[in-house]
Amino acid sequence: MKQERQVEVKFYVGSFPFYSSSTHAKVDESCGFHQMEMGKLGKLYTGLIMLSLIWGTSFVFIKVLVSEMGFWEVVFWRCLFGALTLWIILLVKKRPVKWNELPWFKIMAVGLLNNTLPWGLIALSETVISSSLASILNATTPIFTSIIGFLFFHRVLKGRQWAGIGVGFFGMFLLSGIQGQDFVNGDFIGIGTMIGAAICYGYSSQYVKKHLTHIPPIVMAAVSLSFAACFAVMLAMFNGPLHLTKLADVETLASIIGLGSFGSGIAILIFYFLIQRGSAEFASTVTYLVPITAMLWGVLFLDEIITKHMFIGLVLVLIGVYMSTYKKKQEEKGHA
Repeated sequence: MKQERQVEVKFYVGSFPFYSSSTHAKVDESCGFHQMEMGKLGKLYTGLIMLSLIWGTSFVFIKVLVSEMGFWEVVFWRCLFGALTLWIILLVKKRPVKWNELPWFKIMAVGLLNNTLPWGLIALSETVISSSLASILNATTPIFTSIIGFLFFHRVLKGRQWAGIGVGFFGMFLLSGIQGQDFVNGDFIGIGTMIGAAICYGYSSQYVKKHLTHIPPIVMAAVSLSFAACFAVMLAMFNGPLHLTKLADVETLASIIGLGSFGSGIAILIFYFLIQRGSAEFASTVTYLVPITAMLWGVLFLDEIITKHMFIGLVLVLIGVYMSTYKKKQEEKGHA
């Protein structure tokens, strides 16, 4: 029997609430709630897969660009093209925004911590260490997100979440074929800067979830990237004038568009959606999937072969993602 009443939609992935709101709707007591729950989960996991597909090419684009210009200039073009893409989308949608009510300082902080600093640190890292090692270190983001949430944002972590993160991280080693001595032989600054980027990502994710969930994702992404571009261009100018002539090169321009418009514009919009409608921990698990999608691009465009170690690593990564976001029925009822 269907009747119109106010219902509160609230369900969990792991020990963190995915969505909670009150709304008036016609509810079928037997299956209406279940359909709303599965529909929301479907959108979140679809967004996670799309984000991993886009970000899977980021290390390739960064590697191309850092050989042509300074790493802060790479960050500037990345932020600028990403911001322009989002502003165009925002203007086309003609969505009314109360600009005078936006928490400008908090959004500016997100632009610095989630875009300018980590992207600069990653670009710097790829000038001294391999892209495989960089991707491994980037996968520590969920670990730092959880630790920072536990230390500073009153997040509660349980054994299953920690075990899932550990399994996924181990799978990352097998997936990339990294050996222990690679960490010893690698440049310390490159490794340290990648860890710094992961910490920036972890803190900014928790910060957005706590303070900025009420802001539409596209507004958040466009404004924060605009601030990030301002920070990056000032840092780039310290190293000399911008290499504007490089934009005439087809490969360079294509890499900037791929990294900026797609990897930093559309992808950031998806990322904020996952944080606001899901959780910071769930959104950060995309770092587990990025190497998998990078491997997919290699097969499609570079004729690379998937080895047995890659397959085992893929399975472990997926198990890790599942464990870190899964919640037993009994535990879910306890939170309702």
